[in-house]
Order: sequence, then structure tokens, then C-alpha cells
Amino acid sequence: MQPTLDFHREKPLVVAVEMGYGHLRAARPLARLMGAETTLVDKPPLVGPEEQRLWERVRRAYELTSRLSQLPVVGLPLRWVLDAITDIPHLHPYRDLSAPTSGVLTLERLIRRRLGQGLVERLRETGAPLLTTFYSPAIAADRAGLDNLFCVVTDSDINRVWAPVAPERTSIRYLVPTQRAGRRLRSYGVPAHRITFTGFPLPHELVGGTGLATLRRNLAARLVRLDPTREFRRAFRDELQHFLGALPAEEEGRPPLLTFAVGGAGAQAGLPRQFLPGLRPAIEEGRLRLALVAGVRPEVAGRFREELERAGLDGAPGVEILLAGDLEEYFRRFDELMAGTDVLWTKPSELTFYAALGLPVLCAPPVGVHERYNRRWAVESGAALRQRDAHFAWEWISDWLEEGALAGAAWSGFMRLPKFGLYQILETVGAKLPEAAPEWASGQIAG
Repeated sequence: MQPTLDFHREKPLVVAVEMGYGHLRAARPLARLMGAETTLVDKPPLVGPEEQRLWERVRRAYELTSRLSQLPVVGLPLRWVLDAITDIPHLHPYRDLSAPTSGVLTLERLIRRRLGQGLVERLRETGAPLLTTFYSPAIAADRAGLDNLFCVVTDSDINRVWAPVAPERTSIRYLVPTQRAGRRLRSYGVPAHRITFTGFPLPHELVGGTGLATLRRNLAARLVRLDPTREFRRAFRDELQHFLGALPAEEEGRPPLLTFAVGGAGAQAGLPRQFLPGLRPAIEEGRLRLALVAGVRPEVAGRFREELERAGLDGAPGVEILLAGDLEEYFRRFDELMAGTDVLWTKPSELTFYAALGLPVLCAPPVGVHERYNRRWAVESGAALRQRDAHFAWEWISDWLEEGALAGAAWSGFMRLPKFGLYQILETVGAKLPEAAPEWASGQIAG
């Protein structure tokens, strides 16, 4: 059945932008629980033809820069460009970082040229609050003098462009996934009372409500698969019993599932060429299962198939490719895959926050400065490990399995990282959560 939540005020308009998967991935669980659509601010009906063309140019430039920046040698200048665009200054020593940057001033000029005007008119017409996972809709609405504006931050640390030109006067309420992001916004001049630490909005289907029923069940099975020598379970026997109860004996001896996922821009799609040959013996011997996530990009799926064939793994048992026909299908199937995944290998994008599910993240090289901070946040929390030489992936992965390092990362993510972001955000925007978590009907992403 369709979930229904009570609201203390008008139901928010949930807004995101199709710039990679990150902002949509954060918006989707919120919209689904409210029984709403995720409205794309870069697509009709909220934008006219001219604004849509502007968004398309920005998107194409971002995706092309992201992909080409990963090429050896020739990609180096583009990596410098990407780092410059996403630059985040050192937070320490604490100091005033509120001066507008070139990115902030550029966004201000675009808003003066009516960027976001369709959204502003919708909000004025309906009187609904705004809940957005991208900064520009919040800033455009703020500049128009609207209130009841909520902006969900989607990285562990953020660029100055997330705050408006005059941050001390903003009416935006920022919902941040990490304490550091909150400190960063304060350094940019956003008043402390406008910042709420919530955590990232993880999918309900993987959390299971505030009692964490689904998360605990998935983690219990995962820890058995990640600990073939029982090294970790012997060391943490009492803690595991207290938080998870008896672990499922039927998972004993089952090979772990390694999932490699590329971002929405398709960056790092060439990495399987490096690691597939080394993984082949483990896959053929039934010691490892592998999923390659191409998202909604057929060209990436085609490249994966070529690399599987090149490595002698085409049609091998225990290997799958996730390719979806549209974004809604992708997000649904991806979350289903995550329920049974044991190690998530990906660049440290918004998926870094999935470590809170007790899912160890294997960090591929970051794309942009914000991803470097995401990686540092997860590694310092003990929930993620840095990728080593991909050509020898099975050698270091098997070492981590024997030593219990991956099981330890899963446990650290569960114990140390925020898991209740979805529910805390909804309460903050005025939703009265039900005592028991509902079953979900499929939500939609509106164009």
C-alpha cells in the first residue's frame, strides 16, 4: 500500500537535480515515505526551454570532465579543473570563510537571470515547503524571499556554493549528514540555529524503521560471509550477541558478494579491466561473487561485458551486471542488490554513507575534492578501506577476509555512523512518523 504520513504543516515539495545519481539518491527515500514524487528542478514543467538547455550544458560538461579526468596522463589537466571547481579549503584553523567565491557569484548571476524561477512560482502558488537535495533550488527560493526551505546536504564536507551570498540572513534550514558539514556551514556564515545534524537519508528498505530490523538482519548475514576464519566473531562475540543475537548459520561458507558501482557520470568504468583477471580464480572456484553496476548507461554495461569476456568470465556463475531501463528501476534494483552485498567498491560519492548500513566501502580514487573528504570521513570512522593496486585485488581482499578486516569495517560502520537520517529529516520537516514502519509502494521520479 502507499505509505501515508501525517504532517504538522503542508507536505513539502521534494526537489532534486539529475547531476549524477547522488542528489536523486538522497531525495528518493524522502519522497517515497511521503507518498510524493521527486520533482526535477532541471526538467519541465519547472523549467522552460532556455533554462533546460543551460542545465543540459552544465550536466554534459560535468559528466565529460568526470569521465575524462580518470584517464592516465591526458586526464591530469581535467583533474585540476575538477578539483578547482569542487575545491573546499582547509577547515582548520577555524576562521571566517563567508566571503562569496566565484561559484557563489556565478550562481547569483544565474538566479538574477531567472534560474529557478519556475520552482519559485510553484512554491508561491502552492504555499508548500521546499525540501531539496541540491543547493541552487534552496538558494533561488531564499533569494525570492520564501521561507520553509530545507536543504539536505549530500556530502561529508561542502563547497562555499552551498550557502548564499549573504548567509547570515538566509532562511534556509540545512540538514547535514555529518558534524563536519555543520561546522563548515558555520564557517561560511550560516547561523548555527539554521543547521541540524540528521545523517544521510538511507533507503527505508535497507534500514527497516527506527528499530533497524532490516539493517540488523542484513548485517548479521553479512558478518558471517565476511568472516570465513571466524576471527572477527571470536573477538567480538559478546557485542554481536547483544546487538544482533544469533548469527545465521546457513550463511556459513557462502562466498561474499563484491559489488563494483560506477557513478552516474560513468567515471571509472574502465577499472574492471584491471581487477577482473585477478578475481577470475576466486570466482571460478566459488570463493567470491561479483556484481558490476552500470546504472542506466548501456555503454557502460557493454564495456563491462567486453571486460568480462576479455578476462574469461563471460557467463560465469556468480557474476552479474545491473543495467536498468530508467532511474526508478535502477534505484530499486540497486537497493535490492545492496541488501545482499558484502563489500561495496565505488568512488567515495554519496554511496559512502551506505557504510552506516554495516556495509564496508572499498574506496576507488575520488573524483573531486568533496569525495576526498567523504573518503577521509569513512576511513577515519573505520568503515571504509582504500583501494590498493587493482591488478592484485583478490590478494588483498582475501587477506582482509582472513584477518576479519572487512567484517570489522562493517561493524564500525554500523556502530559509529548515523543511520536514522531519513526519519530525522522527515520529523524536522513536519512529518509525524508512524509507530510501525509501513510497506512501500513504488515511488516515481517526475520529469
